[in-house]
Amino acid sequence: MNLGGFDFDKEKDVETIGFLGGGNMAEAIIRGITGAGLYRGEDVFVSDIRQERLGYLADLYGVGTFSDNATLAEKVDTLVLSVKPQNMAEALEGIKGAVRQDALVISIAAGVKTEQICAALGNRAVVRVMPNMPALIGEGASALFANDMAKGMLKKSESIFSSVGLAVVVEREELIDAVTAVSGSGPAYYFLLSEEIINVGVEMGLPADIVRGLVLQTAKGAALLAVEGDKRGQSPAELRQKVTSVGGTTEAALKVLAGGGFGPLICAAVKRAEHRSRELSK
Repeated sequence: MNLGGFDFDKEKDVETIGFLGGGNMAEAIIRGITGAGLYRGEDVFVSDIRQERLGYLADLYGVGTFSDNATLAEKVDTLVLSVKPQNMAEALEGIKGAVRQDALVISIAAGVKTEQICAALGNRAVVRVMPNMPALIGEGASALFANDMAKGMLKKSESIFSSVGLAVVVEREELIDAVTAVSGSGPAYYFLLSEEIINVGVEMGLPADIVRGLVLQTAKGAALLAVEGDKRGQSPAELRQKVTSVGGTTEAALKVLAGGGFGPLICAAVKRAEHRSRELSK
């Protein structure tokens, strides 16, 4: 099968992929790649210290499981480092010497640089990825950076993350901090806006279940409309103008937001998230 330009031909060469850590994001990717036909369940392997989690993944997706990280690392063509950032140093130490020289290493751990991974594992093809939470429902936004050894493996990496949403490539690793601020943390910004509108709707007398349904459907509809608008060359600013009548209710609300410094506040918040990402990378 070909997805995103990479040819996964099972008859010519059986590709294997392993996940060091079987958490929610790992499961989302497993669901995506098996659902898209990129990998068969039997060619996917997971290691985790939680035996019940391994049993769950094996039962649901038919994947192979290991309780030992080094054994997993020795077996696979592509190794996805899907442990939490605070556990990465220990995880890398445990697989030192086990990762195949020709393997592709993909890290989805926030704040962990490619050079840190290579310092632990030796010179390897490493792709650093910043996915986001909507990948859990196949609607993620992921940005990828490849070190020099991994440039030729980018199509494979893009195909993997295209199976759970949008996948884009950035040419400089430091841009991952901006991606973290814009899309990595981005879902929380939209959740907060929905949360506040729901609260004020209840305050104005609407039943909680009704206002919640209205707000969430509006958020969904607006997002889908923005995506469709982008395909037709319409920007979010143009769509906002279309829904804003002169002297109407929307204009009145937007004037309050502008007067309260909504634009500069959003700018400051996103830049602070980028700065914090840079701090964590150190």
